[in-house]
Amino acid sequence: MTPGDSDGETTERDGASTASGAAGTERDTGGDGRDADLVDALLDGEHRALARVISKIENRAPGYRDIVSRLHEHTGSASVVGVTGSPGAGKSTLVDKLARAYRDRGETVGVIAVDPSSPYTGGAVLGDRIRMASNAGDMDVFFRSMSARGTLGGLSTATADAVKALDAFGKDRVVIETVGAGQNEVEVVRTADTVAVLVQPGSGDDVQMLKAGILEIGDVFVVNKADMDGAGRTVADLREMLHMRDGDASGVGAAAGHHGVDGDGRGADANGAAGSDGPVGAAGDADRPDDATDDDWDPEVLETVATDGEGVGELLDTLDAHRAWLESSGRLADRERERHAAEIRHLLRSDAAALLERELDARGGVDALAERVRARETDPYAVADEVLAPLADCVGEGRETGDRSGDE
Repeated sequence: MTPGDSDGETTERDGASTASGAAGTERDTGGDGRDADLVDALLDGEHRALARVISKIENRAPGYRDIVSRLHEHTGSASVVGVTGSPGAGKSTLVDKLARAYRDRGETVGVIAVDPSSPYTGGAVLGDRIRMASNAGDMDVFFRSMSARGTLGGLSTATADAVKALDAFGKDRVVIETVGAGQNEVEVVRTADTVAVLVQPGSGDDVQMLKAGILEIGDVFVVNKADMDGAGRTVADLREMLHMRDGDASGVGAAAGHHGVDGDGRGADANGAAGSDGPVGAAGDADRPDDATDDDWDPEVLETVATDGEGVGELLDTLDAHRAWLESSGRLADRERERHAAEIRHLLRSDAAALLERELDARGGVDALAERVRARETDPYAVADEVLAPLADCVGEGRETGDRSGDE
């Protein structure tokens, strides 16, 4: 495993390179030439360069935007999977086993684990060293913890750029493990092609999380720790919710029969027939809503026991099936287009906000303006118009210049 540590240095240990990520430890003194060399080294497959690029991206260091822009044309090959769910569902263990299974198939893997932010450093709390135990020493598994930095959706705003770096590096699979942040976890959809939602048996919090909205983003649902009591009931509840989500509540009371789940949630095959013990697989045609078409993807409910790898192979097959469906149906291009549209809007809002903050500072700061409002010398709308005026003028002048040049 090639872990991206956060101690600010690059060392060699146990056959794997360990790269920095602490804020402020990397100085961008080399200018464009140095960044170009860094990009070239990443594209040549140098793990240290990959780790340094992700450090720049995470810290929003000078020059990171140019780096990401240069990498963009080399992206688009990696399959990106998001793994989300409430804390304690076993996401880290399952991601570790998932990476191992990909490696057993000869594929290279990049993992980004978005951790809660440390209140002291702003960095990831859990770090790299306590995870991915079964992949230690494997240079074809790159692991990096990144701080959520308070982002509502649980994903760092830098995560999408880090995925691009891993994609450009040539990783076949990129797995994103997110913070368990409930309904705001929808942000993972903007970065991942396929989203797997983990729940654990008998968790009322998980059911509430699903009802709150995370049910909408899942392509695959995984009941992890399926050797615990209540796994079968959780599978049935999930399938019932999926029926209701898709507008087909018919037969909900007999959800177990429709989904081929007996009272224990085990001992039924994917088509609903009684059968062998083991993880419950994909639902058959009985799962499909009455108004479903052949072009629809039916979210599948699987069971895993990540600690011993049970069900991981079936999960891989399901993730592959979803990727194949995305490609054959044209939905992969749709998702990518939607992702880039959201990214463009985010960047425009962020950059415009930064410009407006500078304009506020030039006018004495927002507190000074607020005092004028308090004194009834002006009002909030007038202040907003005043601050926005220079930006609006610049945009208007740019449009007029473009119109004139087009007429020549």
